Amino acid sequence: MLPATFSMKSLTRLAAPVLLAAGLAACTTPFKADVSRFAVPLPAPQGQTFAVVPEDPKLAGGLEFATYANTVAEELSRIGYTRAASPDTADMLVRFDYRVDGGRERVRTTPGVGGFGAFGPWGPWGGWGGGFGGWGFGFNDPFFGGPDVRSYTIYTSGVDVKIDRRVDGQRLFEGKAEAVSRSNRLPRLVPNLVDALFTGFPGNSGETVRITIRDDNEKTVRPTN
Repeated sequence: MLPATFSMKSLTRLAAPVLLAAGLAACTTPFKADVSRFAVPLPAPQGQTFAVVPEDPKLAGGLEFATYANTVAEELSRIGYTRAASPDTADMLVRFDYRVDGGRERVRTTPGVGGFGAFGPWGPWGGWGGGFGGWGFGFNDPFFGGPDVRSYTIYTSGVDVKIDRRVDGQRLFEGKAEAVSRSNRLPRLVPNLVDALFTGFPGNSGETVRITIRDDNEKTVRPTN
């Protein structure tokens, strides 16, 4: 049995460090994207010029598209290409598109009871329960016990990049990056997707890899299953 002086306040104090650690872990979840790329043998960048244009003509002239196009241009410039003054004078046309779907529901079930670290279960009180995606306090009795069931929305976002030689329209590169996350905010998603797509550019033609980007910009690349 619990000592008479061992109150709910005491239990909360014991749980606080674990809850804080879980919250910090959730805040630092790395961004993950599946990247597929196809390319012909590309010559080493020697200042060839490019222009980023929308795959969907309806986006032409839009401020949102211009913002994301600048992100693509920064990546290509970092690689060694030069941004042209206009599409009419560019050596390469970079066709760019972005998207996020309407989302779908996902249900997650986590245990509602169990031991708490080294303290173990406390007789009829059971233990603290919780899981990522939200912590729930529960006790081993009919009212507080049972699994913690939570529903949330996930979204699939993506970007597509196609690079054509302007003079004859020959396709030089095709690539796409897709991610599943709990955010549908394109201003946050698109830069991460573009970053993933150009990691190790142009990549191995026909290969799909999982790119993981941490908050400190550390990246890992591994083949998908």
